[in-house]
Amino acid sequence: MKTSEEVLVMLMAGGAGERLLPLTKVRSKGAVPFGGKFRLVDLTLSNCINSGLRRIFVLTQYLSESLNRHIQEGWAISSAGLGDYVYCIPAQQKLGTAWYLGTADAVRQNLDLVAAKNVDHVVILSSDHVYKMNYMQLVAYHVLKKADLTISAVRVTKERAAGRLGTLEIDGNSRLIGFEEKSAHPKTHADPAESVLASMGVYIFKVDALVRAVQRGGHDFGKDIIPEMMGKQEGIFVYDYERENRIGDFDFMVRDGIRERRLVEKTPDSSYWKDVGSIDTYFQTNMELVAVDPPFSLYGESWPFRTFQRPMPPSKCILGGRASDSIVCDGCIISGGTVSNSILSPGVIVERNALVEQSVVFDDVIIEPGVRLRRAIIDKRTTIRAGSSIGFDPEEDRRRGYTISDNGIVVVPESV
Repeated sequence: MKTSEEVLVMLMAGGAGERLLPLTKVRSKGAVPFGGKFRLVDLTLSNCINSGLRRIFVLTQYLSESLNRHIQEGWAISSAGLGDYVYCIPAQQKLGTAWYLGTADAVRQNLDLVAAKNVDHVVILSSDHVYKMNYMQLVAYHVLKKADLTISAVRVTKERAAGRLGTLEIDGNSRLIGFEEKSAHPKTHADPAESVLASMGVYIFKVDALVRAVQRGGHDFGKDIIPEMMGKQEGIFVYDYERENRIGDFDFMVRDGIRERRLVEKTPDSSYWKDVGSIDTYFQTNMELVAVDPPFSLYGESWPFRTFQRPMPPSKCILGGRASDSIVCDGCIISGGTVSNSILSPGVIVERNALVEQSVVFDDVIIEPGVRLRRAIIDKRTTIRAGSSIGFDPEEDRRRGYTISDNGIVVVPESV
């Protein structure tokens, strides 16, 4: 197999993310904060860098200023002469007067970028998924199968896939033989029972196959390109993410009373994947991070996550302030307040007698004395006034204009 220098990445980061409103009222979906100090796009970009893929075009469109600035400040790896770069490519109406009409149309409008690079394969990724993936293992599988297109898939329940994910049917050689795009009643073709193979939105195309496919027309890979390629009997294979993906990391064991450090070939979260397309899924995925043994870990040594980091002092708890079972980022001051099962992003201040529990608090939020927060998401630079209660009375929260999700998560937007 050729080196990663022949693989180009196109990262779809132009989505409006309507189901994540109001978090996406001021930013694109990929720019939504995650895990305290990161943005969603950081996870996919980190997967690329950790996999050795360093030729990356980020295709932006909707409210892209925040995302552009973040990538410029946090992902300045560009060395064009050596073939390393992360470039943001805004929608430019290259083919007519339309902006991007879908994922496939975004690629079609940027085929000039592909033609200008000496690559054999193009990896197409999304900016709003939480997972760890070694894309070079996917590339190797794709080359071994001599595929025109390889789709990475994960097993999910029928309920989780219904109306949200494309589902796949394969033969004994992992060739795609059936596909349904976001069916309300997906068919089960996977083991265990009542589960389906769902597309992760991770594709790798042979370059000539990609050019043929998008030039034939159609706006989306799921709705248009995959069914069209199946009809023309082109070689489409499915990569079993849960079984094939290997993310190793260091672990510790005790042998003869001596603590030893060892490299584990596959970590438990090597098969974790979440599409955080809704407020409830976004909140749940964040909350999983604070568990004692989280299903998805940010703390691995060999698979680090990178981001832009402001120069901030360490956090501190003073005047009896305390935090338990929580993530507390740099620059936070917990001054006489109590934080539990929560995530505090950089620069958060929690003042005396305030209670923050099961909440995600974005950068530079001020929580004044006596505030009570429960099952809430507080957007950046918001001040929660003294004595306020959020997450305890749904009717009062609605009266204040806050968004409440199906599962009762209260979202306080940045403008409040």
